[in-house]
Amino acid sequence: MSPDRAALDRAIERGEEEGGSVEFKERLTKDVHLADGRLESLAAQLRHRVLSGDGEATYVVGVTDDGGIAGIDPAAFTETMDVLSLLAEEAGAHIDDVGTWRVPRSASEAAPADGETASDEEEPDRGVVGVATIREGAVLDTDDEHIVVGTAGHVDHGKSTLVGSLVTGHPDDGQGGTRAFLDVQPHEVERGLSADLSYGVYGFDADGAPVRMDNPDRKSDRAEVVRESDRLVSFVDTVGHEPWLRTTIRGLVGQKLDYGLLVVAADDGPTKTTREHLGILLATELPTIVAVTKCDVVDEDRIREVEREVERLLRGAERTPLSVARHGVEAAIEEIDRTVVPVVRTSAVTMEGLPTLDRLFERLPKTGGDDGEFAMYVDRTYNVTGVGAVASGTVKSGTVEAGDELLLGPMSDGSFREVEVRSIEMHYHRVDEASAGRIVGIALKGVREADVRRGMALLPRDADPAPVREFEAEVMVLNHPTRIGEGYEPVVHLETVSEAAAFHPEGGQLLPGDTGMTRVRFKFHPYLVEEGQRFVFREGRSKGVGTVTDVDPE
Repeated sequence: MSPDRAALDRAIERGEEEGGSVEFKERLTKDVHLADGRLESLAAQLRHRVLSGDGEATYVVGVTDDGGIAGIDPAAFTETMDVLSLLAEEAGAHIDDVGTWRVPRSASEAAPADGETASDEEEPDRGVVGVATIREGAVLDTDDEHIVVGTAGHVDHGKSTLVGSLVTGHPDDGQGGTRAFLDVQPHEVERGLSADLSYGVYGFDADGAPVRMDNPDRKSDRAEVVRESDRLVSFVDTVGHEPWLRTTIRGLVGQKLDYGLLVVAADDGPTKTTREHLGILLATELPTIVAVTKCDVVDEDRIREVEREVERLLRGAERTPLSVARHGVEAAIEEIDRTVVPVVRTSAVTMEGLPTLDRLFERLPKTGGDDGEFAMYVDRTYNVTGVGAVASGTVKSGTVEAGDELLLGPMSDGSFREVEVRSIEMHYHRVDEASAGRIVGIALKGVREADVRRGMALLPRDADPAPVREFEAEVMVLNHPTRIGEGYEPVVHLETVSEAAAFHPEGGQLLPGDTGMTRVRFKFHPYLVEEGQRFVFREGRSKGVGTVTDVDPE
């Protein structure tokens, strides 16, 4: 019996106790259960269950009144969750977590629904069962300040390990053990190399004390941090290995970061990848902190030598290094900007420097996001059984709420599709709304997950978007072996868009170090592009940065 099925069985067993905190429902419908009189009665029942469970109730959906597993189709489960959410709101509570299982027609044991497909020999499913955890109190208000930090640096310089120790407060074992809290793919854990973006979160309470996760592998720990913190710090942990530079650029360009955290290992020092990642951070005008990692494995002379190398590297990029050890946290907070870069000594093993990073992250002001109309570029998509399509990304501007009607697109033909926000989650905690700078997953009605792709945008229903295949930009060539000519075709990274595009430079060519105008045309799809947006382009060893100047070129 799987642990997931055991959890379902425990909920069913607890439900057999009269007057307990567990309620069985086969399904709930809007027409029947939200009718006059029924809503108030069912909300009172839910309130009783919550009080009986000292502030927490469990609703098992897709089962009979006596706890027998029946299963309901995904559409019915979705409607049931919508109704249950309204009942919880009426009762002064909220749905905190939902687990789903598929019910095989020919088997007595349900299997986890997410991420599984039936083999050809299996019978069709009877449907879905689900367990919803309901907690007392309204859904979290996310208006508290929340900063987003993107990591960068060479492979094996300790990015994920440093973040793992920050979000848990646990020292590393010297073998990168805390990095396992961030890697999500089995081969990443096995090889010790990150291959995709991963995310971590910790926070601070009203007194400025850190709120950390004991075990980030537990979704409930992450949700607890979001629930208990007055200020949140989210990390977008990028990839240091050269073959995945495209993924690193996606993380640094498309996530609406407030700060960059560049790591340089004390035993290795700055590398070619270090210089490349620093160039991307500075080209996107992101305020950056440099953490010299692994200070426990070298002597003082080596640490000073690496610090001098970092200082030369920064000065060569026309930036001013600021030693936090010499000048203090206060000076770093006051001075950090696009030209001043604080430098901190750290060790995830001895925890040296981590209290300094805590003090910085607890006080640094938010820099990304704005208060205009809601907009979010899609970075990842998921399909959750009983919920449907989920689009995740960082809110670029404005605020989105559950129930909002939005536009999603552009589709391949340039059109936008009408969708509705079913629910919003932030680090596994369901929230009622999310504003600029929040990393969220938005469950959508009205679209299949297969029709949602990275680079699409979510906008208010009354927006009038005009997607483009072509735009004009001012670009600066940072590196190229010869020259950029007519038809040059790099990959353009703009927001979460990553697509090949043809360049048609004014005057026919651009040389390394040149700044000039060019027409840019996406090769495959139209995208939502706005004047003033910055982007990075790369092809082989060539790279550059640009700013969109005209989205309606003649």
